[in-house]
Amino acid sequence: MSQTITGKYRIESIDLLRGVVMVIMALDHVRDYFHFGSFYVDPTNLATTTPILFFTRWITHLCAPVFIFLAGTSAFLYASRRETRGQVARFLLSRGLWLIFLEITVVNFAWTFDHTLSLHILQVIWAIGASMVVLAGLIFLPRYVLLGVGVLLVSGHNLLDAVAVSGLNLQSVAWYLLHQQSFIPFGDGSAIYFAYPVIPWIGLMILGYLFGVFYQKGFDAELRKKWLLGLGLGAMLLFIALRAGNFYGDPAPWKTQGTAVYSFLSFMNTTKYPPSLLFLAMTLGPALIFLYLTESVKNKFSGALVTIGRVPLFYYVAHLYAIHLLAVLGVLYAGRQWSEMILTAPAFLNAGLANYGYNLLVVYLIWGGVVLALYPLCKRYNAYKAANRGKWWLSYL
Repeated sequence: MSQTITGKYRIESIDLLRGVVMVIMALDHVRDYFHFGSFYVDPTNLATTTPILFFTRWITHLCAPVFIFLAGTSAFLYASRRETRGQVARFLLSRGLWLIFLEITVVNFAWTFDHTLSLHILQVIWAIGASMVVLAGLIFLPRYVLLGVGVLLVSGHNLLDAVAVSGLNLQSVAWYLLHQQSFIPFGDGSAIYFAYPVIPWIGLMILGYLFGVFYQKGFDAELRKKWLLGLGLGAMLLFIALRAGNFYGDPAPWKTQGTAVYSFLSFMNTTKYPPSLLFLAMTLGPALIFLYLTESVKNKFSGALVTIGRVPLFYYVAHLYAIHLLAVLGVLYAGRQWSEMILTAPAFLNAGLANYGYNLLVVYLIWGGVVLALYPLCKRYNAYKAANRGKWWLSYL
């Protein structure tokens, strides 16, 4: 998560897209903490979900792919302002390691409020950090080789879906990190959740890095828009064609359901952990079309979203703490113990919150309140960063 700046040259549609998905992201996290039984119910399970619950979750699928793809784009634009690839590699390595550290400390605590950190969760910040560490070594390769690696990882990793391991030996843990989502409880009462296996995310960051070519200074705007439209439509058509025939690209084929609505939900219900080829095509296609449509958009509303999009890490951390603090109040309002919102590994595994929560209307109202409350903070922090660009440490926040 970083800004998209090349001196005074800046195309705000990237920040606008990032701001939009960050606002949408908050909806999913509010749902996690406030919707009835949400920690233990899959909102995309067609046997138990409703269309509105399904799409409340589905729309937030846009967030992680856009974050990681644009993080790669920002890395390219950062590189365009540096004299040597070595400087860029050092920055990507240090920033990637920093993000991994934040994930397992500051971010993990925001999710759990457990000072013992008994529940270790490796999610999107981990995936961005790990992908940056790998990208730090790959940027020395020719761009056509990078393109081949990125396409191979994104489109070919589903060939590995049948490889499943278990246990806690070195090989198994390595596979959990790379391609198999796993929740592993330990005998001492702790647990680790490998939520974001990184192989496809690394490929996506590589493609985002190369995508930065279209946004470097001097690139023809009309040509860029043609590429955005072509790539966006191409990704969407690829998704429809492969999904319609269940040919390839997702380990969970869609099936005809009892109604046309639920058949459509099945069609759209692709796999996120790890993100399948069809999941990425389904989410990035509309994102590229959004960039095509909004390159010249500028008004007060888009300006507010741009502001949020320019301070992504600040917003991400702040919104997690805000939502979790509100969740403590929410559980107290329901007449329960505030300590139930301290999500230790034993507490999470005991599913004490399975019978707690509110309806979707409450979720949407809290979501709107969180975003509105965070906007002034984002605005002030963005102004501070703009006024202090010479402070190197700000590039890590």
